[in-house]
Amino acid sequence: MRLLGVGMCAAALTVGLLAAPAQASAAGEQAELRGAAWALKDTGKEVRFRGLAAVSRTTAWAAGSKGTVLRTVDGGRSWQDVSPPGAVAEGLELRDVEAFDARRAVALSIGEGEASRVLRTEDGGATWTETFHNPDPRAFYDCLTFFDSRHGLAMSDPVDGRFRILSTDDGGRSWRVLPDTGMPQALPGEAGFAASGQCLVSAGPRDVWLATGGGATARVLHSADRGLTWRAAESTVPAGDPARGVFALAFRDRTRGLAVGGDYRTGQASPQAGAVSSDGGRSWRQAAAPPPAYRSGAAWYPYSRGTALAVGPTGTDVTVDGGRSWRPLDSGSFDTVDCAPDTGCWASGEKGRVARLERR
Repeated sequence: MRLLGVGMCAAALTVGLLAAPAQASAAGEQAELRGAAWALKDTGKEVRFRGLAAVSRTTAWAAGSKGTVLRTVDGGRSWQDVSPPGAVAEGLELRDVEAFDARRAVALSIGEGEASRVLRTEDGGATWTETFHNPDPRAFYDCLTFFDSRHGLAMSDPVDGRFRILSTDDGGRSWRVLPDTGMPQALPGEAGFAASGQCLVSAGPRDVWLATGGGATARVLHSADRGLTWRAAESTVPAGDPARGVFALAFRDRTRGLAVGGDYRTGQASPQAGAVSSDGGRSWRQAAAPPPAYRSGAAWYPYSRGTALAVGPTGTDVTVDGGRSWRPLDSGSFDTVDCAPDTGCWASGEKGRVARLERR
């Protein structure tokens, strides 16, 4: 589903860097959330970056409008424009990027019919190969995810009444459409949101979740067999309108998950913009204190028990209790957020904005 652009604010996050042990209490994590902030990195671009891949504190990839892909290997001090020439020439919307390291990455172009494509690089973006070119005018691909460096999936809005799943088992070099016999029927008007590259997420070697909106209810679909069979569950995030639903998922492991979303239209209230699951997405509970506004991206902080970040056009929020309660920490505009295993957290969004979480 195409998502329209939204506004920006300043950046000054006061959320701490921590590497808390799994048994740390929420109070302990709260005490550690001090002394760090979003530090904006000058990309030299004005495009919107809705695709983001955090490899480490030093290496990150950002993908966005006008076919743009940037890469940094020095913590954002400098950026290489590694945009695929063909994507630039056609002005493709690159809304998702998954990177395995500083050299290998897979990017998704979203849109109706032939606008949906997958591109892959093995040399840090010096060259790109188009490995999937959508031939079906009814399909509109929104997001992709990888379980490991070989196995990955991409998802399309419903075709013939069911979400379509694309699969690779060779690191994105080739793709095939999976049978839809194990996919539940989509609701009328139901689709995914190409807002942050997080409408399709995975945890572990086989589990994957798909977020929806636009239908009567916002649902989360779960597969435990890499996309062959799916089970749908209703979330508590309001839907019932093409602009409302779950925009991003984040799973800490195969059981603990977060959902954020709301209504992306400027000025529209999003009073129930967060939900949490402790059973792998089979059921969802409304956050007791959800983010105060629409949020399009979410990420768990590595090695913490319950700390996660959520971002959107009006700010950043943090939870230290696994998504049950959120508190605002920043008013800067970001569309997506991602954290690397070495605790390097990055965020990106409109007007070329990319930032890294840094200790002050």
